Amino acid sequence: MMKMRGLRVANEMLATTRGPAGLGGVSNKPKLVRKTKIVATIGPATSSKENFKQLADTGVNVARLNMSHGDHDSHGAVVDLVKDYNEENNTGIALMLDTKGPEVRSGDLVEPLSLSPGEKFTFTITQKGLKSRKNTCTVNYDDFVNDVHVGDLLLVDGGMMSFEVLKISKKDVECKVVDGGVLKSRRHLNVRGKSASLPSITDKDWKDLEFGVRAGVDYYALSFVKDEHVVHELRAWLQEKKADIKILVKIESADSITNLDAILEAADGAMVARGDLGAELPVEEVPMLQQRIVQTCRRLGKPVIVATNMLESMIDYPTPTRAEVSDISIAVREGTDAVMLSGESAYGQFPYKSVQVMATVSETTEKALERTSGISRHGSYASDLITWI
Repeated sequence: MMKMRGLRVANEMLATTRGPAGLGGVSNKPKLVRKTKIVATIGPATSSKENFKQLADTGVNVARLNMSHGDHDSHGAVVDLVKDYNEENNTGIALMLDTKGPEVRSGDLVEPLSLSPGEKFTFTITQKGLKSRKNTCTVNYDDFVNDVHVGDLLLVDGGMMSFEVLKISKKDVECKVVDGGVLKSRRHLNVRGKSASLPSITDKDWKDLEFGVRAGVDYYALSFVKDEHVVHELRAWLQEKKADIKILVKIESADSITNLDAILEAADGAMVARGDLGAELPVEEVPMLQQRIVQTCRRLGKPVIVATNMLESMIDYPTPTRAEVSDISIAVREGTDAVMLSGESAYGQFPYKSVQVMATVSETTEKALERTSGISRHGSYASDLITWI
């Protein structure tokens, strides 16, 4: 079977349906086929053959490999699942490898620390005397002390906890707890308004990208892209490998917004990664940034994915919040080409229902747009219809 690339839907954009039409009983009225694609992260809840088949049958267009978790063996097994499913069902579910990127994380703790607002806490880059120090945790990044400044706000896991920087020394960053909670091991750290001075592609990422070439993935989702140069670097590397893999840049840092136009010009498409984007920048700016990114991609004729927290509540509950439903609908109305599930499909309790909700909301919104303004969506007048994703 010839390899199928991209997010191609097996059916045509418009399919003809046969059914009752008055006395004749036959109707050639076109039926709208969902254009908004669904990206689903594959994890423990959906990585068996039976579970993946059920997920794929529900309406998934792209299988995401999250390289922040798992190893090449486990991801390779998912690649085989997708390829086998495509061959058996004559479908074109695509493979997207999402790099881990240069994440700054807290170190290991003997046990979780419960911290209250106003308490003092120290992040350190040294292990020396750590066991005897109260309210202290290491950071996995030696230049952390140079990247932060007094008055900066440090966010844990996108804002689940926050710390104000009070004092900086050669090895320590002394803070005051602003928003308390329970600090656990290896938590993701952001500095509000700043990006870490780390390379966008780490040593681990290069090994994962090499794996992607061998596995024959269709897309790279490149994390924490700061400027267009890293896109050019990766494209040159792909040319050397003679690999036809599209580069989707994840817009999720303060630097990526500063250099947005140049980054999108260089890339094949983009992902609005709202989690880290809303940590490095004020969360109230995320909706406007999402709209700007989607509109820019539409103008350039490049595909865009809206991701993060789209159906977060469905990790634990069988029905979405009404705000989540509106979130998906708004993304479709703005003109996104795809919406994405993360934990919902990777380890959630209701992965299939999550896909069903995403598909139903997308279809319903598209039908409403069809009735009111043809098939054009917000911003689509400025670019040709996108058919390769």
